[in-house]
Amino acid sequence: MTRLGRFLLLAAFSATVLAADGNTTASDANTQPIGGYVPKKAPAVIALILYAISGAVHWFHFVTATPRQRFLLILPLGMTAMAIGFVLRLIYSNPPFTIGKYTIMTLFILLSPCLFLATDYVLLSHLARTFDAEIADRCLLIRDSRITKIFVWSDVSTFLLQSGGSGISASHNPSTAKLGTDIALVGLILQAVSFGLFTIILLVFAFRVQKHFPDAWRPKNPRPFKILSREPIDDWRILFYMMCVTCVGILIRSIFRVAEFAQGYSGYITTHEGFFYIFDTVPLWIAMTLYCVVWPTRALVERPGHMELTTKSFLPAAPRTHGP
Repeated sequence: MTRLGRFLLLAAFSATVLAADGNTTASDANTQPIGGYVPKKAPAVIALILYAISGAVHWFHFVTATPRQRFLLILPLGMTAMAIGFVLRLIYSNPPFTIGKYTIMTLFILLSPCLFLATDYVLLSHLARTFDAEIADRCLLIRDSRITKIFVWSDVSTFLLQSGGSGISASHNPSTAKLGTDIALVGLILQAVSFGLFTIILLVFAFRVQKHFPDAWRPKNPRPFKILSREPIDDWRILFYMMCVTCVGILIRSIFRVAEFAQGYSGYITTHEGFFYIFDTVPLWIAMTLYCVVWPTRALVERPGHMELTTKSFLPAAPRTHGP
């Protein structure tokens, strides 16, 4: 398992234990659902099945892919964690009065997408490395070696803020619950801003390749693209467009979560379950299930340099020579 995966799992486990400790039965006698409503079981079952199927396909791709890219372990882990979150949602719903159950369920569903964000971060870094060094250096706003470090550690920081805030927000003490919500909100805002900046870097990279390296943008004589295949993908734009779709799904979810926490623990969005499925569950599932159709490593192949006639705008002018 990657160091990132181990760290996030450890952090999630620690946050879960701290949040649930001493609160597991504190509200068993309560007559009001902790989340403001009783979760419906049918949507949770459907979401569980969908995420479980996608997660199983991701695990299949990861285990059978040749060569195996260890950094992609975070993708099936994220889908599996989301599926577990919906199992916990079903457990919590009957009855929905226990803080421990609510906290653990919320942590899994709220924090699992951090692994989805990390997937796109490392994918862009690896995709840039498949090109000639000149293309990667000139087209990326940040060096490929720094993309993963900057954005993944940003993801880890916001992960910790969200996990700590979510655990505290389930408290029956109104002031404590508000403090937890505010902490989680800060984490969500920072995460949304960070991923928005990453999306800009992704789009600028593609724009610069298209403008200054047209041969690299549109590969010559690529092999026919096949969905149900293990053949390498010569046209890297297929992976790029998939990443763009995942960015849209993640940004929809991020904006929704910011709006939800901004309204507070008892806000209209928080207490109406339909918003959660429409703006969180579905966009994330569609976005990350695309990687079931095309496993990313198929597009991570070395590409020939395309610099001879396409980098003039970047290269310094040749020195002038003077006759005798």
